[in-house]
Amino acid sequence: MAELSLETMSQEYYDILKELGNIGAGNATTALAQMLQCKVDMSVPQVKLLEFKDVATIMGGEEQLMAGIYLGVEGDITGSIMFLLQKDSARHLVGKMMGMEMEGEEFSEIEQSALQEVGNIITGSYLNSLSAMTNLKIYPTIPSLAVDMAGAILSVPAIEFGTMGDSILLIQTQFFDEVQLEGFFILIPDLESYGRMLKSLGIGV
Repeated sequence: MAELSLETMSQEYYDILKELGNIGAGNATTALAQMLQCKVDMSVPQVKLLEFKDVATIMGGEEQLMAGIYLGVEGDITGSIMFLLQKDSARHLVGKMMGMEMEGEEFSEIEQSALQEVGNIITGSYLNSLSAMTNLKIYPTIPSLAVDMAGAILSVPAIEFGTMGDSILLIQTQFFDEVQLEGFFILIPDLESYGRMLKSLGIGV
């Protein structure tokens, strides 16, 4: 499996990842609507194969203020996942969850907990979709939260991205309630896990 990289993934596998993006984002939208107790719509997610250096640009540039929820993945697949959204979107979500307007620029401890819960629900929706598609057991670890510029947040898992080569898969989704929220979901399995996922999906590269 040492030669496996995202550049050599088959079109079939890429199409399956797009379907995963659709199902995962759909599940996340349903979960968000229940949590926020309001109607949440979703645009069709885009699945992009990007060079790591271009990821921050997609999010609005390295200086774009983002909230990032980062957690490990255990079970039949190991690696890590990230969910990122712009700070203003994060503030809106937390305000809706807590039924009040957020005051000040910084997230309080309670607001950070609420944001981690949002990340838990959204990443859980994607992982459940992946688990259902592959019949693999997948468990998330406790999430960690960072609110910083996109470049700083992305520097944390940069070493893991590097082990997969220069390209990563990014699922970009827009959510709508009364405002538009843009979220970015990144799954970083290790090489062995990619092989396991491919085998479970019954396809090769």
